[in-house]
Amino acid sequence: MPISSPSLRSALPLLPAQCALIHVEQAWAENTATAEGRVAHERVHAVESEVRRGVRTVTGMLLRSTRLGVTGIADVVELHRTADGAWRPFPVEHKRGRPKAHRGDEVQLCAQAMALEEMFTVEIAEGALFYGQPRRRTSVTFDLVLRGLTQEVADATRALIASGYTPRMSYDKKRCDACSLMELCRPQTTGAARSASAWLEAQIDA
Repeated sequence: MPISSPSLRSALPLLPAQCALIHVEQAWAENTATAEGRVAHERVHAVESEVRRGVRTVTGMLLRSTRLGVTGIADVVELHRTADGAWRPFPVEHKRGRPKAHRGDEVQLCAQAMALEEMFTVEIAEGALFYGQPRRRTSVTFDLVLRGLTQEVADATRALIASGYTPRMSYDKKRCDACSLMELCRPQTTGAARSASAWLEAQIDA
C-alpha cells in the first residue's frame, strides 16, 4: 500500500508508535485480542451481500478517499433506498470489545463515511459502531468536529508514514501490556522517558 494511503483499519485509530511500527517498519505480532478481532471480522465478511426489508447489506466493501488520502475495507455498509430511488450508504464498523474513552473508533468510522460520500456523491449524516460487549450498536453522528478531527488524524498519519520515523513510546502498564507489539516496541527500555545515560546507569547498578 502506498505511504500516501494509510489503511482505514490499521493506521487511523493507532498511536503514532504503533502506526510507525506497522507501516514504517512493517512489524506485526498477534495476541489473543488481535486474533479474536481478526476472526470476528472474517466472520462478518463471510456474508458478502443480503437484502432485508429493503436494506441491502454489503460486507468487505473496498473504500478510497482522495480527500483523506486513505484506502480501506469497510466491515458493513448498509444501503438504504431513498425516496428518489437512490441508495444511501450507512457504515457499520464491528469491534470485539467495549466502547473506548478516546475517539479512535469514531474517527475510523467517520473516515469510512467520508470515503463513501466521495464514492456515492452523497452526504452521510451518521453511522454505527457495533461492539461485541454489550453486543449493540452505538450511533455516531458525523458532525463538523468529528470530520475535522478525522482529517487531522489522516493528515498526521500520512506525514508520519512518509517521514519513515518511529516515535519512542512512554511505558504505560495498562495500555502497553495489552498491545500485541509490546515485545517489538519494548517501551520500558527504549521509551521516550529513557535516555542512554539512564540505561547505562541502570546496567551498572545491576
